[in-house]
Amino acid sequence: MTTSPSPPGEVDVVLPCLNEAEALPWVLARIPAGWRALVVDNGSTDGSADLARKLGATVVHEPQRGFGAACHAGLAAAAADVVCFCDCDASLDPTLLVPFVAEIRAGSADLVLGRRRPRGRGSWPVHARTGNLALARLLRRRTGLALHDLGPLRAARREPLLALGLTDRRSGYPLQMVVRAADAGWRITERDVPYLPRAGASKVTGTWRGTWQAVRDMSRVLKETPEREGAAR
Repeated sequence: MTTSPSPPGEVDVVLPCLNEAEALPWVLARIPAGWRALVVDNGSTDGSADLARKLGATVVHEPQRGFGAACHAGLAAAAADVVCFCDCDASLDPTLLVPFVAEIRAGSADLVLGRRRPRGRGSWPVHARTGNLALARLLRRRTGLALHDLGPLRAARREPLLALGLTDRRSGYPLQMVVRAADAGWRITERDVPYLPRAGASKVTGTWRGTWQAVRDMSRVLKETPEREGAAR
């Protein structure tokens, strides 16, 4: 893993990236002032890394393929107290993270998640939405959390996140974060966010195969035995 030099921001925003050159200008232009964008290049072949660097982002190279691998590499490279996660495909606006961070800093939540509300035709395919709903119900049974979405837009403090010891490096990473945070007694809240049609082709939710793989990864996470109760917050 390598990074381009850049000072830590007030908040670090992890942006997992695989061939997102089309979306990067829009996404990076919406990073709040004073925050640092950490674009984690996961093997792009469309020049995403070079473009991100030219646009002022810190670039982290993660050779191990997988959404979780990219997210965790960004978390490891972060230096700010508060770390956010956001997809890099222009489906979610990073400015929406401002109230998430405010909630974390106010001490009213330990992990804030974005509940996606589709805007525009094709923003969230039916099969992907159905799979997400099923997983949310399973999560409720497993943890008691009344959450509606397992979306990628989220915020938490860096050190407690690292203390969760997240191990999934595929599509189960976002769910494992929630499961282990719940087992550790974290206060987890949810905020509605508009979900826009993504730029370019989806690697996961745009296909039945990708959605099935994500559901399979996440179902495996739900079978974990609670073992991290008391993890630091």
